[in-house]
Amino acid sequence: MHLPWCVRKCPYCDFNSHAIKGGAGSELPEKKYVQALLADLDQDLGEPGVVVSSIFLGGGTPSLFSPSSIEALLTGIADRLQLTADAEITLEANPGTVEQSRFDGFHAAGVNRLSLGIQSFDDGKLKALGRIHDAGQCRAAIEAARAAGFDNLNLDLMFALPEQSVEQAIQDVRIALSFAPEHVSHYQLTLEPNTLFYAQPPALPDDDSAWDMQQGAGELLIGAGLHAYEISAWAQTGRECRHNLNYWRFGDYLGIGAGAHGKFTAGQRVTRTAKQRHPAAYMNQAAETGRIQHGRRLSRDDLVFEFMLNRLRLAEGWTPAQFTAATGVDPGAIRVCLDRAREMGLLEFDGGRWTRTALGGRFLNDLQGLFLPPEPVLAGGVGLP
Repeated sequence: MHLPWCVRKCPYCDFNSHAIKGGAGSELPEKKYVQALLADLDQDLGEPGVVVSSIFLGGGTPSLFSPSSIEALLTGIADRLQLTADAEITLEANPGTVEQSRFDGFHAAGVNRLSLGIQSFDDGKLKALGRIHDAGQCRAAIEAARAAGFDNLNLDLMFALPEQSVEQAIQDVRIALSFAPEHVSHYQLTLEPNTLFYAQPPALPDDDSAWDMQQGAGELLIGAGLHAYEISAWAQTGRECRHNLNYWRFGDYLGIGAGAHGKFTAGQRVTRTAKQRHPAAYMNQAAETGRIQHGRRLSRDDLVFEFMLNRLRLAEGWTPAQFTAATGVDPGAIRVCLDRAREMGLLEFDGGRWTRTALGGRFLNDLQGLFLPPEPVLAGGVGLP
């Protein structure tokens, strides 16, 4: 579920997020938007009896919403579908928009996993990123989350920040680990189109420095007992983000909210859905009887590429049976691409499973690109396991 408002748009962000008119302290249309989300959900559910194992409240900055609005939303969801007994319910929060009472309220509302957008513990780097919080607020937010009872905590960290040294990047990870988080998302700053940083690029570390940052951080994370189950996600055993694992395993999900994307499968037919992006138009359309989404059925080539785009991010890799179940394609049809990836040292096949090598992890974009349409040429035939 996408809650698209932020206090201020960060210069690197290409998400569908919208700065609050009037800035911090301005009121959001919380009640109207929650009603729109539930109307959207009603449209998507169709058949009764839908079972859901995870809810992810992302943004934007969902923690701008009051605990009472989050409670109303989660209650409305529970009234409409069946949640598993151990459902993972995540809320993204910005350290600059929370206080102890709000964390208490989110936890009481049913949120059981919190994801804090720390990014850095360096005030200078936070300022360069356009963040609204400082390092002191980062620490205070983590402590407040623990005091509220959250025992499943993710800390978002970025590296290769403007003029960042290798030691500064590793120090951010060192500080994060001092709070013993169950999960750490550690990802490189990239310059995305339609962002301020793309139009006015800051001075970023070179590729070799960024690699040193990633490697040094990885050593610390492993030493702290976390494992890299995904290219940028580290977790204690059993604390992997189940919601994101479903994405990466090419599972189905409902996308609810302004600009939200979803995926559902019927037989071998896979459809991607997308909702109206602008919050005002979304709320107006949700109040009407018409649909507020459009869908796109994935072609055979699209299925192969999207499966690889997601699955290759995971350390666990994939089996031929999983590939065929998700795409309807025999692995032999992509023999040329698999052979090429193996010859380049990016993929390996062992124990009935394809996994990326260490080199494949370092050059993941190149590995994924081997499966881009019109490649692979999907021919009939078998030959690979």
